[in-house]
Amino acid sequence: MAQVVLENVGKVYGGNVVAVRGVNLHVRDREFLVLVGPSGCGKSTTLRMIAGLEEVSTGTISIGDRVVNDVAPKDRDIAMVFQNYALYPHMTVFENMAFGLKLRRLPKTEIRERVLKAARMLGLEDYLDRRPKALSGGQRQRVAMGRAVVREPKVFLFDEPLSNLDAKMRVAMRAELMQLHERVQTTMIYVTHDQVEAMTLGERIVVMHDGEILQADAPLEVYANPANTFVARFIGTPPMNLFHGTLVSEDSGLVFRGEGLDLCLPESMRDALRGHVGRDVELGLRPEHLRLADEVPADDRQAFDVRVKLAETLGNEVLVHLVAGEVEFQMRVDPHRWRTVQGELQVSPLMAYAQIFDADTGLNLTAQSRDSTLAVREEAKTATTDVA
Repeated sequence: MAQVVLENVGKVYGGNVVAVRGVNLHVRDREFLVLVGPSGCGKSTTLRMIAGLEEVSTGTISIGDRVVNDVAPKDRDIAMVFQNYALYPHMTVFENMAFGLKLRRLPKTEIRERVLKAARMLGLEDYLDRRPKALSGGQRQRVAMGRAVVREPKVFLFDEPLSNLDAKMRVAMRAELMQLHERVQTTMIYVTHDQVEAMTLGERIVVMHDGEILQADAPLEVYANPANTFVARFIGTPPMNLFHGTLVSEDSGLVFRGEGLDLCLPESMRDALRGHVGRDVELGLRPEHLRLADEVPADDRQAFDVRVKLAETLGNEVLVHLVAGEVEFQMRVDPHRWRTVQGELQVSPLMAYAQIFDADTGLNLTAQSRDSTLAVREEAKTATTDVA
């Protein structure tokens, strides 16, 4: 078992093409960490540098207590699973899984024990005599994972291993990967462009963009408190709604004033935002933090008029596309409630969940203040319950 530490790691191609810049990351021992971001953000390059398949331009990479910048991939005690399986077509499943162990000249009895153990773990016992062409895509991917498991490495590296599978198989394989991590209890670093995969698999997720780490935290923390507008838009399906406007100070407190919107902000945000009064900002709200106005208690209601552009019925919810002024945004509504909606529509935001971003830098100005707002609200709920 081992931790993986990256210190100021960078990668430059051809002298001027920067793929990764100044990455600092500590992957804890036995952690399942996911690198996520759009194509070209540097996540696969970072993984390949950890594996030793790409040379580090700047900084150091440590696996366990050893700096591995100049260590060959085969000597780093890692195992990598690729997107394209990379199975030998002329070998059986058993032979594919055993091949790396044979190269290391392990005894035949130990090789057999390791392969059979991995096959049981991955549900491949009935396929050991088959060749890859006789397997489904999901089975081939399990063989590729089995080939990595039998090596019993310090660190597993996964480079978008599920992207070639259909949607149903991806869901099944995500569950298998989580179970695999629980069984082997080994450090795992997983690369994907799919934020749903990242949210469901990772104990922590690392959001990358333009070769840099924008945020590294638990999935729900990244979802609830995105570090900037890029993370807010990238994490979440659908993404966070962003409304452009200005901060105004009034007798009643701080107000977000945008096109057709005048929304009072929670008192707990005042300290964080005092220096931003009069400046352009963006108000962020997740689709589930908007409600039909009559669903919000009168004391918290800040209703505004909207018109419906489109309603997508998704079974467990209705995703309503709305327009206020010239601004388009989305709201989640219970399908049973949506059936009763008629005539003019008003919505009201749950402002305790609001985020305020600097319009110029995109940085979140209120992540910490939002935590305190929700803590106060939870305390109030608990007190009410205790009294009852």
